[in-house]
Amino acid sequence: MAANALLAEPVRKDGRPVIPDRMDNLGIPRAMIVDLVLRYLWLHGAATLTALHQGLKLSFPVLETLFHQMRQQQLLEVKGMLGNDYSFALTAAGRQQAAARSEICQYVGPAPVSIQQYHEVVKAQAAHVKLSRECLRQAFHDLVLPDGLLDQLGPSLIGHQSLFLYGGTGNGKTSIAERILRIYRDTVLVPYAIEVDGHIVTIFDPVVHKRVETGDDDTLDPRWVACERPCITVGGELSAAMLELHLDESTRVFISPCQMKANNGILIIDDFGRQVLSPRELLNRWIVPLDRRVDYLTLASGMKFQVPFELMVVFSTNLNPADLADEAFMRRIQTKVLVENVSNEIFDLIVQRVVEANHAPADPGCAEYMRQRCLAAGAKHLRACYPNDIYKLVKAISEYEGRAVRLSRANIDRAVELYFAKMESAAGD
Repeated sequence: MAANALLAEPVRKDGRPVIPDRMDNLGIPRAMIVDLVLRYLWLHGAATLTALHQGLKLSFPVLETLFHQMRQQQLLEVKGMLGNDYSFALTAAGRQQAAARSEICQYVGPAPVSIQQYHEVVKAQAAHVKLSRECLRQAFHDLVLPDGLLDQLGPSLIGHQSLFLYGGTGNGKTSIAERILRIYRDTVLVPYAIEVDGHIVTIFDPVVHKRVETGDDDTLDPRWVACERPCITVGGELSAAMLELHLDESTRVFISPCQMKANNGILIIDDFGRQVLSPRELLNRWIVPLDRRVDYLTLASGMKFQVPFELMVVFSTNLNPADLADEAFMRRIQTKVLVENVSNEIFDLIVQRVVEANHAPADPGCAEYMRQRCLAAGAKHLRACYPNDIYKLVKAISEYEGRAVRLSRANIDRAVELYFAKMESAAGD
């Protein structure tokens, strides 16, 4: 049966896909489901309907129908009974067909969902949040951020569009980006895989997607996994290949790119401008997705297909924005927020936070003294990273000398000397 002739997968009123109880409601070709069963038995030798249900995430009514059809076609043979369940294996004809199908694709796992249903569910799960300054302050409770910065971030996050964080190094741009996920309290559904033109594209990644318990929701199609909204960070390693489908040559299965795995979540481009992929190349690749919220991927056959681009892209850089991208690209990044150098007051608050978080004894006035020593050592501006970095050095010095950690003036002097490079001496040498 052609893919476009299949019935739509059943969904609830809230858009969550329910368990299909008919073959035609799976949304994918019957031949693909038969291949999954053949490869499962080829790999495991024998199986039961319960084992297939757990491995392929298909309902018992679907598996029972398929079992009887494949048995009539003499692809399966019953070996016995395990309680009320059949134990069965491949016949000689079944092994021959399984071997042939395994040469084309070796995927053995949860059955994929259709690309059409993937579009619908991702769009239905687009983020909608209500924020206030107090909500943001709670989300960034472990950072010291001025109200002015929070008031710039708020409108950006409500729109769930793209965000450009720029400013000097060490002022917390990456820390801010990584904590944006805290503003979301809901969960999203991620499919194990999708089917496109007879090919399987895997999406669920246990490294990226954190499972959550669905409680008593026993109607959810098990081909979908309930997860927290994903957050993926890529840095200097970002290349053009990472934005396209990757065909695993050993299994002949396509692996989805990072922006597809980040759908309904956040993708952080850290140190933007220092990637293997140049800003101009990224512009040419993403100028349509950033504008229209859809992306286009290409199969090995050359066939292009559309996928949702329903995510917040956060660009973080300490380079001059004018040197990174032209006006056309910057226009598609909805908001630009400057993360400025910290003031004396903010610096002192960060020192206080570091002391409290580490339960470290500290001399009176250590924050002011650290601030003065940093500037005297050659720092042109105060950075948010200095207090914690210097404390770590104080701790290391104390452990090396076998004494208790204390943020004293003498220890601060030694840590600052280790932390800041003596550029003039180095140049002279």
